[in-house]
Amino acid sequence: MKTIVKVDYGKKGLEIKLNPAWNVTVLCPVEQKKLLNPVGEIQKVIKNPAGSDSLKKIVENKRNLKKICIVVSDATRPLPSYLILEGLIKELNSYGIKDNQISILIATGLHRPSQEDEIERIIGRSLRNRLKVINHVATDKNSMRFIGTTSNKSPIFINKNYCESELKILCGYVEPHFFFGFSGGRKSISPGIAGIETIQASHSANHIASPNSRFGIYKNNPLHRHATEIAKKISPDFTVNVCINAKHQITVVAAGDLEKVHEHLVNFQLKKIFKGISEPYDIVVCGNGGYPLDMNLYQAVKSMAIGEIAVTNGGTIISVNECADGIGGEKFRELIFSGMDPKALCNKILNSEIV
Repeated sequence: MKTIVKVDYGKKGLEIKLNPAWNVTVLCPVEQKKLLNPVGEIQKVIKNPAGSDSLKKIVENKRNLKKICIVVSDATRPLPSYLILEGLIKELNSYGIKDNQISILIATGLHRPSQEDEIERIIGRSLRNRLKVINHVATDKNSMRFIGTTSNKSPIFINKNYCESELKILCGYVEPHFFFGFSGGRKSISPGIAGIETIQASHSANHIASPNSRFGIYKNNPLHRHATEIAKKISPDFTVNVCINAKHQITVVAAGDLEKVHEHLVNFQLKKIFKGISEPYDIVVCGNGGYPLDMNLYQAVKSMAIGEIAVTNGGTIISVNECADGIGGEKFRELIFSGMDPKALCNKILNSEIV
């Protein structure tokens, strides 16, 4: 008789058969109840935000408001953005904003553009037919605006559509991130809608190698600081962020000031989500949460980072990911197939010979 453990894998999951004689521990996320009326809750926090005026008042105070840019997460994220957008667009329409004033900007960072079926999954069929949708392309210099440099002289290039809009709104979700500490908030701008030079400066080997660039650490995290500094230079007028459970259902919502919203949801994660382990394990089998989180090898690195935390020194990590979309970015693919010795490759990255 085998012990059967089901792990998230692609869209259907995967059953793993284990020897019952083994000492097996199954660690699952803390169960979070979904909101019964997420759209209603989103509308409620939009009207009663944290650290800012209500969205209605912000709109009323904007003179000659013509263009609204709403930034949403891309296809690699399991966020039901269509629910956030449903509540948000209802509110904007009730303030007199017309659909043709609104553009949805998909924050791809350096990921590939979201495809048509993915766009429909992200924003919903109804809104897809009503609103203009733009894929951010970090390598397209013509779609960027240079807005200055950071305190460490990193160039800041941000999507022109966002910069030129009179009303800027960020939508996203907050969860633990393996080198940003937490996702959400400032990440929608950098790397989300930043140019390649800005992203490479943020995701430098020195930043990622910092002991503070880890799950759950953000106040002294160099990537968090870098992205926050950039976000402050071209701040959104309003932010709507949420938390989701293992089934990708919305559990908590917050809206208003970028930093206030992010800190509120980070504190929720720190209090409710993190689990401790009594001792490391010889073998760790870890997934990345299924589709779309395990859609390619590039994204699968996150599950390996979880395994690294829980495994003994010299132990084994088995990372279970479907990778239906293959390896990931073209540059990443080139490095994987370069035939370069892993240690030599790592040294080149640390010496900034490869970015």
